[in-house]
Amino acid sequence: RRIFRFPQMDFEFAMWQMCYLLIAPRRVYRNIYYHKQTKNQWARDDPAFLVLLASLLSLSAVAWGFAYGLGFVGILRAMLFMVLVDFLLVGSLVATFSWFVTNRFLAHNAMAHAVEQKVEWAYAFDVHCNSFFPVFLVLYVVQFFFVPLLQRSSWISIVVGNTMYFVSAVWYVYGTFLGYNALPFLEHTELFLYPIIICIILFAASLFGFNISQSVLALYF
Repeated sequence: RRIFRFPQMDFEFAMWQMCYLLIAPRRVYRNIYYHKQTKNQWARDDPAFLVLLASLLSLSAVAWGFAYGLGFVGILRAMLFMVLVDFLLVGSLVATFSWFVTNRFLAHNAMAHAVEQKVEWAYAFDVHCNSFFPVFLVLYVVQFFFVPLLQRSSWISIVVGNTMYFVSAVWYVYGTFLGYNALPFLEHTELFLYPIIICIILFAASLFGFNISQSVLALYF
């Protein structure tokens, strides 16, 4: 319900979090302890971060649409796809998977009579939102300015484009690890770092001639 109550949202704090997700992401998760003590939940109770990120995605869709001459309908379609599919749908699937894995396999209670603690689904989605923000900056903003280079058929184009996707993937994985590592009742959260190995292998293999940027942009535009 609060997602439509804009005057009650703390956009200044949301922007502060976005900045620190880039320079000191651990600091963002230090606040969850205070939030747990005051609100009795790990997840955010303010949708400002979600609304702000969705708005930034919408603006980027407009920029991409103008660059590719999509027209009003095409821009609207790109906007809906980026927000509803890229961000919300994929994020919900990732959050659900992470929520299930953490509660099923990684949660533990050190004291026999302690209140059982579980990862909230909303917190799992918060972790996705936090991890997605750097991805947004690299793939939706920075990549936009490199499109002329990325569209060329050259090895430099492959290296630059594929590096962007590699950095985004690793950043997302690391951000996800930080999110769950911050919860004191979870153990073996280093498992969330293992996908980085897959990212390295795929990145190295892609340098032999597969341009990820061209393939992805062809699907969108």
